[in-house]
Amino acid sequence: MNRRNATGGTAATTAAVFGEVLKHHREAAGLTQEALACKVPCDRSQVARVEAGVRVPQDTFADACDQILGTGGMLLRLWGRIDWYPEVQHPDWFERRAQMDAVAVALWAYQERVIPGLLQTEDYARALFSRVTSGNEVEERVRARLSRQQRFLAEDGPQYIAVLDESCLRNVVGGPAVMRDQCVHLLSVGQRPNIRIQVAPADFAELVRPNSPMSLIALPDGERWVYSESLDRGHFDNDPAAYVRHERTYDALRADALSARESAALISEAMGGYERDERDRTQHRDVGQEQLQRRQRRRLHRNRPRYPRRRPRPGQQER
Repeated sequence: MNRRNATGGTAATTAAVFGEVLKHHREAAGLTQEALACKVPCDRSQVARVEAGVRVPQDTFADACDQILGTGGMLLRLWGRIDWYPEVQHPDWFERRAQMDAVAVALWAYQERVIPGLLQTEDYARALFSRVTSGNEVEERVRARLSRQQRFLAEDGPQYIAVLDESCLRNVVGGPAVMRDQCVHLLSVGQRPNIRIQVAPADFAELVRPNSPMSLIALPDGERWVYSESLDRGHFDNDPAAYVRHERTYDALRADALSARESAALISEAMGGYERDERDRTQHRDVGQEQLQRRQRRRLHRNRPRYPRRRPRPGQQER
């Protein structure tokens, strides 16, 4: 694998410094990590990991903390100056695509079965990579994937249009909780001015879909590329005729798919389903634990030593 700088710039500070600044203002406001997490809202573990410098926050997290802690936008400005991924690794076959993402002025994508890498949450990416590798390799791949997202999530990020086949929402990766948070993320980033997310429903039989996931990439020098993937291999095509052909297919797909607002409603519906699944799973787990505890108590009762009871002799009263 090759190493690269995610943005090509020089880091103005580090994740650890951001964490220290956040911690200072949180404590100055008299808030615990849990209290801040409730106000953001997020999990307490996320606040703890950001303050420890081991988790990359989103700009929405920094903005929320600014408002809660009254820092006048300082955290968001600091967030924008940090090169959160100063050194990451991409598979050699994907390196060229990663370089294009770092400079692209616009990107149009169609994806099926799994959420596109530029829209994945950290937990979703980790669950996905855990299917094919383990250990440190998982974390390296997660970091590499998230590093590509930063410029698209920035305030002045390039245009990114993604049409997701409904299978992306229905194919469970990592369990209901991960899928619920992934849907929340899609709804959040879909509100950004440079990002549009549309869904191609499974029951729209008249939709003409591309034969495989693909991306149309516009580079600053005016070049246009069609990108697709097979197993561990990226395919690039800058033939103008091929680009126009795929562009027409994509434009027709976008026109016939759900609008961004309709898509958000479908994503919200999927999110609600995963929330119910997670509640049911939690309830079943709690019931299972209670039943296990009952069995253990009965077993302890049966196995504890028996002591003979003193019984009064005939004619003798108990005292």
